[in-house]
Amino acid sequence: MTEQAKLAGRFSFPSTDTTVHRMGYGAMQLAGPHVFGPPRDRNEAIAVLREAIESGIDHIDTSDFYGPHVVNQIIREALHPYRDNLVIVTKLGAVRDEKGAWLPALSEQQLIDGAHDNLRNLGVEALDVVNLRVGGLQGPQEFSIAQQMETMAELQQKGVVRHIGLSNVTPAQLKEAQGIAPIVCIQNMYNVANRADDAFIDQLAVEGIAYVPFFPLGGFTPLQSTELNDVAELLGATPMQTALAWLLHRANNILLIPGTSSRGHLRENIAAAASNIPPELLTRLNSIAG
Repeated sequence: MTEQAKLAGRFSFPSTDTTVHRMGYGAMQLAGPHVFGPPRDRNEAIAVLREAIESGIDHIDTSDFYGPHVVNQIIREALHPYRDNLVIVTKLGAVRDEKGAWLPALSEQQLIDGAHDNLRNLGVEALDVVNLRVGGLQGPQEFSIAQQMETMAELQQKGVVRHIGLSNVTPAQLKEAQGIAPIVCIQNMYNVANRADDAFIDQLAVEGIAYVPFFPLGGFTPLQSTELNDVAELLGATPMQTALAWLLHRANNILLIPGTSSRGHLRENIAAAASNIPPELLTRLNSIAG
């Protein structure tokens, strides 16, 4: 385990015996362009995963609709049999069509089929944590998720799923879900420049629920900010390292899953866990969302 991974600290999922380092790894970029098809360099994808684990990362985010199937199959090839402390978090609620479009898949049968696709391609008997992906590409959408949560709860009762999370959801949807089954994590879009979930994060911190920001670096279009660049220069870090470090400073219940298909970028991301941002520079970064 590297010193950087230690410095990221640890988080315990509520009401479970599952504990992970706050710096994790997101596997989405291991697929081909637009998260579709095989990677350009499968050997490098395998090397990235193995180096992530050797670096102390014990929390991988994935989904069987990445590829589809491709990313989970690469994870299995690279890491199976898995280390006892490795937590693999996957997602249900979407599928890809033959052209790579993202389509909702929230019916009972689609969720059941998706869970078993993940089991098969990851090569596991049970899924550690499964996020129910609710909203679309434009963000959370307010509607009842009771039916979907009933299916998730049934999968949990049957031992297919150990713990349940939610992705792309509102606080109201979390409350509805909690009336059906315990929720251990929320995965929504959030970064230093996009902070609509500030109050939500604070609420989750009180409840001890993990918040996992996707697009922590701005998504497919990286964050562009003069202030971010200036602070990064003062810290002797890259803007992306600074954006990750800010998230770790933002709240103790934030877990990071930055993704990359490059070992060099992986090392840069892990190094961000060791960044200490002084209060005056945190103030400057906080002002970016304005």
